[in-house]
Amino acid sequence: MKTTITRRALLLAGAAACVAARVGAAPGKAKPNILVIYADDLGYGDLSCYGAKTIHTPHIDRLAAHGTRFTNAHSPSATCTPSRYALLTGDYPWRTSGTQILPGDAPALIRPGRYTLPSMLKQAGYSTGFVGKWHLGLGDGKVDWNGEIGPGPLDIGFDHGFFMPATLDRVPTVLIDNRRVANLNPADPIRVDYKNKVGDEPTGAEHPEQLRYGADPEHSNTIVNGISRIGYMTGGKAARWDDENLSDLLLGKAVDFIASRKDAPFFLYYAVNEPHVPRAPNPRFVGKSGMGPRGDAILQLDWTVGELMRNLEEMGIARDTLVIFSSDNGPILFDGYEDRAVELAGAHRPAGPFSSGKYSILEGGTRVPMITSWPGHVRPGHVSTALIDHVDMLATLAALVGQALPRDAAVDSFDMLAPLMGRTDRGREYVVEDTKLMVTTGATVASSGSRILAIREGDWKLIRHSVEPQAFHGNAIGTRPQDQLYNLANDPSETTDLASTQADRARRLAARLDTIERDGRSRP
Repeated sequence: MKTTITRRALLLAGAAACVAARVGAAPGKAKPNILVIYADDLGYGDLSCYGAKTIHTPHIDRLAAHGTRFTNAHSPSATCTPSRYALLTGDYPWRTSGTQILPGDAPALIRPGRYTLPSMLKQAGYSTGFVGKWHLGLGDGKVDWNGEIGPGPLDIGFDHGFFMPATLDRVPTVLIDNRRVANLNPADPIRVDYKNKVGDEPTGAEHPEQLRYGADPEHSNTIVNGISRIGYMTGGKAARWDDENLSDLLLGKAVDFIASRKDAPFFLYYAVNEPHVPRAPNPRFVGKSGMGPRGDAILQLDWTVGELMRNLEEMGIARDTLVIFSSDNGPILFDGYEDRAVELAGAHRPAGPFSSGKYSILEGGTRVPMITSWPGHVRPGHVSTALIDHVDMLATLAALVGQALPRDAAVDSFDMLAPLMGRTDRGREYVVEDTKLMVTTGATVASSGSRILAIREGDWKLIRHSVEPQAFHGNAIGTRPQDQLYNLANDPSETTDLASTQADRARRLAARLDTIERDGRSRP
């Protein structure tokens, strides 16, 4: 037995040394801390390091200057829940039913026992934490917000979680500390309903005069902090977050987690809210961008990244920490609230040179900013053209820490460690992108209809046929009843459909997409 244990220890040590050699680290530093900062609805063109001229983001620019900035990185989907699902599981979200924008009381989408990014890193000896936006469902279909809440993040590999159940614009507007609502007064129990009004609290539809800014019918239910939300809520007054100070609170929780784990490898998934609606940044950022609440929220995001990096440096662990910064999908200006984002955008193009944004199968929906930094390891000041997708994070970080993936897990995740480190610009050969057709009926929260898929291969992109052209909240979805083919090198805005003139190529890509869908996996 002793011989077997010794041999296993030597094999593991050898594997760690091999990983260290791959990333250029000393054997003692083979396992860096890993910090994933996931923005919400941030577009490719929303940062000055990506070419924005009307807004300046010095802290994120500094992160890019010290690391590798990707120009062909993609979120797995054009909406939030599916992208987060793929990031944590390594599976394309369209392979699983229910991977759509979830209400705040939806059951847990990732079930206990599932192989995930945090569970893999936990096996590798990491402390695992999550702070920020969850939006992947909780419980088994009916959450008791006044008791222990689960399953949730702690049941899929996270050691610690401090998070909001869904999004800023959905009830309940409370934060969960591991398994219980933080600061909840038992004498003021929470009730939540997404179909029928509960309690007697005012709604945006009934009392628009109480609102900071107007909202569409979907976002006109219970008013919290002068902002009407999606869904109805009553109770939990002491537990409700304060929108203006929420980012500072979450930053403090992220820093606390890092400080308490800084002497051993940690993984922190920090899912910030900016610039998702409703945009209510801290007063110190209000009016600073000249672009209204959305621009001010981007400045708040930039400051948050700067503060996080400053804390890493002050703790003496910046050189031992791999930072991955990106966004869950493309940008949106109007998304239910009348905060003048469209009017005040001016010449700013939140998706940069690409068309549309959030909700869209066009490039603006999934082409997102992505930056990696790890002093001494990630190539500094590099701009990478490698095709990479967030679904690759599981396989890539498994390769970094020397973990083998089970055959039936992370079925669409590829090892992209070399491009992630800026060592090569050769990334994926192809990737599948998706969105869902948004359907709205009056005051009912937007639901997802037909799934829309596209495949990227090199400079070429094929969008599978679906329905007549559609738009949602001002963003074109990119649908047509026939297949579309674009050469993104020559036509990044996808204005010239080449499906008829490049018919053989279009048929080949369509067949490849059919095969990937049919096979149930794309990772060999």
